[in-house]
Amino acid sequence: MSETVLVLDFGSQYTQLIARRIREQRVYSVVLPFDSTIDKLRALNPKAIIFSGGPQSVYAEAAPICSKDVFDLGVPILGICYGMQLTAYLLDGNVEASSEREYGRAEIDVTAHDSPLFAGTPAHQRVWASHGDKILRAPSGFRTTASSANAPIAAFENTDRQCYGIQFHPEVTHSEAGTAILRNFLFDIAHCTPSWDLGDYRKRKVEEIRATVGNRNVIAAVSGGVDSSVAALLVAEAIGDQLTAIFVDNGVLRKNEATQVMSRLSEGLGMHIIAVDGRQRFYGKLAGIEDPETKRKKIGNEFIAIFEEEAKRIAGAEFLVQGTLYPDVIESVSIKGPSAVIKTHHNVGGLPEKMGLKLIEPVRELFKDEVRQLGIELGLEEEFVWRHPFPGPGLAVRILGEVNAERVAILQNADEIVIDEIRRAGLYREIAQAFAVLLPVRSVGVMGDERTYENVVAVRAVSTTDFMTADWYRMPHDLLDHISRRIVNEVRGINRVVYDISSKPPSTIEWE
Repeated sequence: MSETVLVLDFGSQYTQLIARRIREQRVYSVVLPFDSTIDKLRALNPKAIIFSGGPQSVYAEAAPICSKDVFDLGVPILGICYGMQLTAYLLDGNVEASSEREYGRAEIDVTAHDSPLFAGTPAHQRVWASHGDKILRAPSGFRTTASSANAPIAAFENTDRQCYGIQFHPEVTHSEAGTAILRNFLFDIAHCTPSWDLGDYRKRKVEEIRATVGNRNVIAAVSGGVDSSVAALLVAEAIGDQLTAIFVDNGVLRKNEATQVMSRLSEGLGMHIIAVDGRQRFYGKLAGIEDPETKRKKIGNEFIAIFEEEAKRIAGAEFLVQGTLYPDVIESVSIKGPSAVIKTHHNVGGLPEKMGLKLIEPVRELFKDEVRQLGIELGLEEEFVWRHPFPGPGLAVRILGEVNAERVAILQNADEIVIDEIRRAGLYREIAQAFAVLLPVRSVGVMGDERTYENVVAVRAVSTTDFMTADWYRMPHDLLDHISRRIVNEVRGINRVVYDISSKPPSTIEWE
């Protein structure tokens, strides 16, 4: 196993980003809750520990505070924002609320040019700050290494204790020397080796899966998305036809999705896969339903029913494969107190417990970009692994109002045109997500010499890096013109196209 850098999560929105930035330097990183026991930390034998930022004050009631024993583990520690304030607090420095808060872009002056953390970085640099408290006095044995207008102690260090703190976020791109600072910490201070490699991960996982499964059978739910496909391919590489993948066409997939999935995975990559045409069953369950949450539940429940029926036909199946990713299993810190919650939305409706199956989650240690890279290594085409996200309930959340075969066909055709035109314009990878939405309104139009009373489609495209926030994409007007003309001319039942210029927040990316 590669060397590991632990990131203790104190509730920062950037915690996962810290872990990603470390992996980008080919060093393996793991995020743990701030209140992980010392024994757990020690057992992971970390090369270094990073304290994330967080929204709380160290003096707040129920503030997230780790054990002071962390400082006695004998490994380098880097505190970021709240993590730096916590370092000062635990080691008897002085922290207090500041009348001048620093949020967003700020500037620091490096005052200790021999600091190993700031080696090779500018004396004056732009950073991204996010803190309301400031450190009045550094702990004994620490020296100040940088300052800003609102934070006289913007960075400090104690090289004997291998302990460092910075009052800004090096993991965000707005901090101009952020990558250099992280590299200094990882390689010059913690002496990590850049050895984290997906090829090694793939070999290790294949061996683990073989050892776990033995000669027993495994089933996988394949949705047509990247995560489930890569997870299933990795298991198939390990155990071949002991894996049976089940693909359910729920009637609300993208146009030709079912055919493409079978072609890609079965014919192209030799996976043993069963396709189930459940379209009419799903349409029956969705008939007359307009409430978004009810639609989601109906689709989820029917998927489970069909999957169970198919799985029971596979003799000796003892394991279920899920495409759970690392961000979905990180124990997310509740900033209201020390309780930790774990995300479970990737679990297939409690099926493992219900059917007495053991879980195999072969990509649960990976971030999305790493899964994409692994997918290419496993033989998936680049165009597929870089596809825009697609919601679990599919087009049902992009059809406002009742879902039926006719309305699905209209939206599938419109959506295909949106994506085709964006690809032709060379903008697909620049846009984080783009799609069409069928609205529950009709408008008057004129086609030829006749008045029409047809459906309205909204086109949505957003820019984002994390999908927590998103800005509407400034689509070139000529491209919007092409999309609109093609949809109105080629898709029977649509006579008007509108463009969504709402950002998240206050809007969501999806419409339902």
